[in-house]
Amino acid sequence: MSAQERTILTTNRDCPARLVPVGDKLTIPAHTFVTLTQSLGGNYTLTYNGNMVRVDGTDADALGLEPLVLIFEDAGDGSIQEDQVWEALHTVFDPEIPVDLVNLGLVYRVAIDQAQGRVDIDMTLTAPGCGMGPVLMGDVEHRVALVPNVNAVAVNLVFDPPWDRDMMSEEAQLETGMFF
Repeated sequence: MSAQERTILTTNRDCPARLVPVGDKLTIPAHTFVTLTQSLGGNYTLTYNGNMVRVDGTDADALGLEPLVLIFEDAGDGSIQEDQVWEALHTVFDPEIPVDLVNLGLVYRVAIDQAQGRVDIDMTLTAPGCGMGPVLMGDVEHRVALVPNVNAVAVNLVFDPPWDRDMMSEEAQLETGMFF
């Protein structure tokens, strides 16, 4: 979908969303007209009541679109599987760059407290002044919370070390034309 393309949709159920760029949660009521302005990385940016909001791809069915389905097998022992946390993180995309946060090099640390069912994540942004930080943090919290046995997710925004393009995977550098 290009910047010029806009699609009017009607929600077919209450739809959770986050206000851009502050990340505050809100609910778009069922049977509400919204304008789809961007589809990127499995998420949707809409205009709702004059505000820009972001809807997670797992809720795309509320917009009449194909939802992103994330299925994680429960190991059956009550533990959080770290590989599943990383798999969930790979499904979160920067809202302006069609590359996931892990391949962009934005995720610095994942720590799992099995006793509390808690995942702590240190991540950064491509620029300290990026206004989408709260939205990205909300995306990370939402997707990681889908992993079995995760009771809480805490995302810490850090800027040390500062991000630079060398932190990107080669795949991400190729995708963005930054490989040279």
